[in-house]
Amino acid sequence: MVSFDPTRPNFAPYGLTCEVWTPVPMKRADRHNEIELNLVKSGELHYLLGGQKVALKAGQLAVFWAAIPHQILGSKKPGEYFVATLPLAWFLQYRFPEPFVHAILHGRLLLDTPPRADGRDVERFQQWVREVRDPNPARRRLVLLEMEARLLRFALSAAGREPIRPRRRVSGRPIVAGFQRVEEMAAYIAQNYTRKLSAAEIARAVGLHPNYAMAVFKKTFGLSLIDYVTQHRISHAQRLLATGDTKIVEVALESGFNSISRFNEAFKRACHGSPREYRRLHRLP
Repeated sequence: MVSFDPTRPNFAPYGLTCEVWTPVPMKRADRHNEIELNLVKSGELHYLLGGQKVALKAGQLAVFWAAIPHQILGSKKPGEYFVATLPLAWFLQYRFPEPFVHAILHGRLLLDTPPRADGRDVERFQQWVREVRDPNPARRRLVLLEMEARLLRFALSAAGREPIRPRRRVSGRPIVAGFQRVEEMAAYIAQNYTRKLSAAEIARAVGLHPNYAMAVFKKTFGLSLIDYVTQHRISHAQRLLATGDTKIVEVALESGFNSISRFNEAFKRACHGSPREYRRLHRLP
């Protein structure tokens, strides 16, 4: 699955991706820290997301937070499908309606119902695939703006206004409590990373001992709580650097770093260059 990785020197500009794939069953669940949009061109795609089986029909837009384990089980009359990703920090900055954001951060997969038959989403995704890697930054800015607009339309639709419902049981068994706590920690971080945040506070917010919280989070996500917070902050800073004239020190503070030196160190380690260099190379017009 294509995803944004700020540690790669050749990561997709501005943290956006859009690819077209042929469905192939996945041997294990995938997870990454982006908001994912899926659109099936034809046939039907069968997913397991957070322990719940879902069928995506042709023309049906699906939106979910890919930090929740997701896995393709198979397909019916297999055809191509689109996968677009947007870093979670950028998604949160758009300030979409609260019910929509709340549902996404609580592990819900939201579906356009009924599927659209007019083909406009297919045309839109096909255009994003072409333009997201276009060397002209104005083309990539169009993808950014159009993705925001499409998500806002989705958020204002019935699908985006659905209330939170308890997780379903799988095969008569509840979702493992430890995994639920990890989801809650990830959601808490996503909503609070721009301010001072400690592992003890995150653990307290979900009712766990700090040592246990750190261990179960590291086992699930493969990185520490603090590294996960830093990942969010770097992504937030990248958007500010690419889309505005905010001073570097203000970018650092707005992203949740408490000093410019720590910001520069973390940014260089993640992005293989300074914030100033990143802005020069990736600035949107």
